[in-house]
Amino acid sequence: MHNLAVRRSADILGGMTHTAPLALREPANQVEPRARTLWRIVPLVVGIPAFLIATIVALAVPQARAAAIAVAVAALVATLFFTVVVPEWRYRFHRWEVSPAAVYTQSGWFRRTAVIIPIARIQVVDTEAGPIEQLLRLATLTVTTASSAGTIRIVGLDAETARRIAADLTTTTQAYPGDAT
Repeated sequence: MHNLAVRRSADILGGMTHTAPLALREPANQVEPRARTLWRIVPLVVGIPAFLIATIVALAVPQARAAAIAVAVAALVATLFFTVVVPEWRYRFHRWEVSPAAVYTQSGWFRRTAVIIPIARIQVVDTEAGPIEQLLRLATLTVTTASSAGTIRIVGLDAETARRIAADLTTTTQAYPGDAT
């Protein structure tokens, strides 16, 4: 994996090292296919009004016609790119996995980031779902450690899967004594 921005487990643990590091590898699971729809909504919500406003200005204000047409074309091209190309690209590279030893994630559509959080270092696990995610039956799983670099968010999970993983991780982390710092 070239051009992969990596925060190794030692970085997540605040610079601490361990004798048997977890292997950084591509996680096994892709996010839910419905995440592509989620990733299309924001560009549509921003792009369509920008295109329409620029088009109205081009028709109504002759002095601004050239600039407004340029803005309308740019808005249309950007909206198409961010609703057609980017969600497919993001879906291809956004991955996650929970193993008995760690939570693995990979994210990014241009600059990719891979993170491993050892189970023993997890402090907080939660899920969240905004209105659009709820409509699509999706959720975001957030796993946090004591380290400032130790929070990962897995966007685009099936809502039930996210709840199950959060419950399982909460139970699993209870087996580790201490405060996970």
